Amino acid sequence: MLKIKLIPVGKKHQISYRIGVCESKSKITGHLVDKIGYYRPDTKELSLDKDKLKSWQTKGAQITASLRKIIKV
Repeated sequence: MLKIKLIPVGKKHQISYRIGVCESKSKITGHLVDKIGYYRPDTKELSLDKDKLKSWQTKGAQITASLRKIIKV
């Protein structure tokens, strides 16, 4: 099963997140199937490709709860 989730990148106290599609059982920093955006919590900046998000959802990918709070779907 595929999940759309936040993948942490960056330094310890300067963290940002990639929004990516990966296997649900993979490690949090594991292999990405597709990168669809990023999120920076310090500036609340969110960049998301809505077309890719919808296409992955139609293919069966599910959004995680933490990402759902951020994008408010």
